[in-house]
Amino acid sequence: MAAVSADCLFCKIVKGIIPCHKVAETATTLAFLDINPLAKGHTLVIPKYHAQFTHQLPDESLAELLPVAKKVALAIGAENYNILQNNGRLAHQAVDHVHFHVIPKPNQAEGLTMNWLSQPTDHGAFAVVAKDLSEKIGKL
Repeated sequence: MAAVSADCLFCKIVKGIIPCHKVAETATTLAFLDINPLAKGHTLVIPKYHAQFTHQLPDESLAELLPVAKKVALAIGAENYNILQNNGRLAHQAVDHVHFHVIPKPNQAEGLTMNWLSQPTDHGAFAVVAKDLSEKIGKL
């Protein structure tokens, strides 16, 4: 772990400059309660390495994020929950440091709500997009 940003809220939490309600920590990951929770137990899981976007993180900084998020979800004990991760302002990222939300959904009123506006199904277009993405992934 090397990258940190002096101005980043989450980097300051990692360094202990800003306090948090820590629930889990590994060498590369920190999990703490969200200060604006959507439900009891709403937790953020972050890499200690600073990056705004997931694709900017080194693979070693990604390795423990979902396993820690899984442990948080199990500890919360909610039958229903969301694991959410946003990249960029248009995608509703509020803090410019990669983070996963583990949000319990105990009932209709609490937890994450959304209005999922899906696009029409077009299998011909899907085939073109899948081929294009597959070729690009093969080159990474």
